[in-house]
Amino acid sequence: MADVVNRAPARPVAEQSTGELVQRAAEQISRLVRDEMALARAELVEKGRHAGLGVGLFGGGGILAFFGAGTLVAAFVLLLALVLPAWAAALVVAVALFVLAAIFALIGRRQLQRAAPLVPQAAADSVRADIAAVSSALRDQNRARST
Repeated sequence: MADVVNRAPARPVAEQSTGELVQRAAEQISRLVRDEMALARAELVEKGRHAGLGVGLFGGGGILAFFGAGTLVAAFVLLLALVLPAWAAALVVAVALFVLAAIFALIGRRQLQRAAPLVPQAAADSVRADIAAVSSALRDQNRARST
C-alpha cells in the first residue's frame, strides 16, 4: 500500500514511530472530513437549486389560484346580479368574504396561541435532563476518587 500523505511506498506499520502513525492518522482524518464537507456542500447546492425552483413554481401556482379565486368571486357576483341589483350582489358577496376572513383569522389566532412558546420545550427539557445526569455522574465520580 502506498503512503497517501507522502505519495511514497508505505513502510510497514511496525517500522513507523507512534508520532508518524498519529500524524498520518490526523492528516487522513482531516482529508476525509474536508472531502465529506465538500460532498455535503455539493449535495446541498443541488438540493437548494431544486428547492428554489420548487418554491418559485409553488408561488406561481399560488398567484394563479389567487386570480382564479377572484374570477370565481366575480362569477358569484354576476350570478347574484341576475336576481338582485348589481351593487347589492357585490355587497352580499363582500360581506360573505369578510365573515369568512374573520372566521379564518380567529381560528388562526387560536392556533398561534397554542404554539405560544416558540422554544421546543420537550427538547429543552431533555437537554437539561442530560446535563443534570452528566453533572451528577461527574460529581459521583469525583466523590469516589476523593474517598
